[in-house]
Amino acid sequence: MKPAMIKANELTPREAAALLHFYAEAGVDSLVEDMPVNRLVEVEPQSDVKSARQQTTQPSISQNRASAPAKTPAQPAAPATASSATIPDEKAVSDARFAAESARSLGELKEVLSSFSGCNLKHNARSTICLETMPESGILAICGFPSGDDDRVGQALSGRAGVLFERMLAAIGLSREAIGVTTAIPWRTPGDRSPTISEADICVPFLSRQITLASPRVLLLMGNFACRLLIDRQKTVFDLRGQWHSLPVSGQTIPTLVSFAPSELLAAPANKKRAWQDLQSFRKSLE
Repeated sequence: MKPAMIKANELTPREAAALLHFYAEAGVDSLVEDMPVNRLVEVEPQSDVKSARQQTTQPSISQNRASAPAKTPAQPAAPATASSATIPDEKAVSDARFAAESARSLGELKEVLSSFSGCNLKHNARSTICLETMPESGILAICGFPSGDDDRVGQALSGRAGVLFERMLAAIGLSREAIGVTTAIPWRTPGDRSPTISEADICVPFLSRQITLASPRVLLLMGNFACRLLIDRQKTVFDLRGQWHSLPVSGQTIPTLVSFAPSELLAAPANKKRAWQDLQSFRKSLE
């Protein structure tokens, strides 16, 4: 039985943005419609209307000269204040590394993140997402960056993505309470865009410290952004999923499985079959 096709107008803005980002990361650089469309037919009338408006509304040069006010001497620009200065990326990364290493527990790391001001993402976010306790199971799941639901609730994988995530866990005999869940980036991005390279570099020391302090025995990396950030930035989730990787973190090597994030599955349900295969492999390794 073929899965029902989802139309673009049936997606929420969050799902549409996730789907477009997913296509871009997968290498899709153009969209093709079912029927050819002559875009010139739409552009030409608009150009005619625009030129007509300009002819009727724009005054002549002589009128402009007569009505233009006398120019006043330009005022010197105000000197930049210290508060408007931008922290260089290298210094921000160095500060993040120093701050992260100062934390001796997950609770301390959450406090460090809450007081860290070297990443611009924090200034627009409501919440700071960080793992505070690690369950005895030793299982840690990491997704990409917080959604609007995550930012509002203050917890990773909330809303519709969280409901799907809990169903995925239940299918392999696990519960959300039995595993640790966090995000690779602790703050929501404006408009749910993908973090920039510099923003990711600033957040990596906190993520590495978070993994070190949690000391998981196995990792589940979910989504294109998280797996590229921690394993290989030149590959996509399609290249890395379905296979085990050895992730070196602070002198220890952690078995890591890559699969799709729940938000990606909501945007592209056709990948649920592949995600189910990944979950079965993950469950088998736990046994």
